[in-house]
Amino acid sequence: MDAIRIQGGVPLNGTIVIGGAKNAALPLMAAGLLTSEPLTLTNMPELADIATMGNLLRQLGVRIDQSALEAGADSAEAGATGRTMTLRTEKVASVTAPYDLVRRMRASVLVLGPLVARHGEAKVSLPGGCAIGTRPVDLHLKALEALGAKIELKQGYVHATVPKRLKGAQIIFPKVTVGGTENILMAASLAEGETIIENAAREPEIGNLADCLNAMGANITGMGSGTLHIKGVERLHAARVPVIPDRIETGTYAIAAAITRGSLTLKGTRYDLLKSVFDSMVQAGVEITQQGDSIIVSAKNGLKGVDIMTEPYPGFPTDMQAQWMALMSTADGASMITETIFENRFMHVPELTRFGADVNVHGTSAIVRGKGNHLSGAPVMATDLRASVSLVLAGLAASGETLVNRVYHLDRGYERLEQKLEACGARIERVGGG
Repeated sequence: MDAIRIQGGVPLNGTIVIGGAKNAALPLMAAGLLTSEPLTLTNMPELADIATMGNLLRQLGVRIDQSALEAGADSAEAGATGRTMTLRTEKVASVTAPYDLVRRMRASVLVLGPLVARHGEAKVSLPGGCAIGTRPVDLHLKALEALGAKIELKQGYVHATVPKRLKGAQIIFPKVTVGGTENILMAASLAEGETIIENAAREPEIGNLADCLNAMGANITGMGSGTLHIKGVERLHAARVPVIPDRIETGTYAIAAAITRGSLTLKGTRYDLLKSVFDSMVQAGVEITQQGDSIIVSAKNGLKGVDIMTEPYPGFPTDMQAQWMALMSTADGASMITETIFENRFMHVPELTRFGADVNVHGTSAIVRGKGNHLSGAPVMATDLRASVSLVLAGLAASGETLVNRVYHLDRGYERLEQKLEACGARIERVGGG
């Protein structure tokens, strides 16, 4: 099993090209099930989760063609290549999303809505994914029932059927659900009549999906608000849609610049996608400027502790909480980090303390007493995707050698992480590990 070895204490300097957003690309791929015509997605990242979704869609009858674009000088230096993916679902070959594929990635449940809407039936295994807490699909299922689907749970599978077409309805989510909003957006696009989604998720990835569906002929309004209106159409058609920049990758490399007290230019991204994180970084003493499609992040010693609370978008994203904790471990003074989204998302804390970080967890909050630049390298174990990268960040800042084990989590969400960091001065390599 691979590990990542880091010789820390080197300020990062250089340019990193940001890839397409994994959390936008996955629902966009699922949207290819909604039409018999080609759906072409540009700026696609090359990640383990994308490959898993591709394998699932092929099993359902989707033909997928991929092409790599020529990388420019900047892109080559930063280790990124743009990709184009074309999905064609002329006929649904199977309505079953099996356990052995779905268990690897919970985003696989996003095929449920499109299959029911277009084919009238779906049999999807209950999902797996990161061990960061309970993320039930009951909100997806209740919403599909409101659209007229009959739902049965048997032997670990969700079996959804509808005799003719789904029918529009008012959906009021009791809590914000990104996956639930995406599933119902896709299903309602082919439903008869109008669907209104109240308390809809507002993440940029939702907007990317809505823009894609509209480009395919759907009628969706209200993007960016908590209320979405979908007027169903009989069929969707071909479209070509770009994947938005990955805001979590953007934030992770911004933290990498700050935690090493270096300076990075993040190319091909947008400030507005991650304003809550950037605002907190500026408050901590990090310098951030935007120039066209690039964001320049630089930091010197003397960062101060800043409290954050994870919240649904546009609040501070839970996917940046572990990285923020690593940064705060190198600040001067205390900070409080409160996690409101997932109950098990402090599993990285014991590993961070191996670097010498001073973190105490009290229920859903953690107190971090920053130690300036006084972390020391250590052997550590990754527990989930974002926890993995927080340990890499701590290793970049720490003196001495760090070995991060179980880095297969990283490959789910970060493309060519080591190459991008090495190009900016990091002493980092992937090795065989425990």
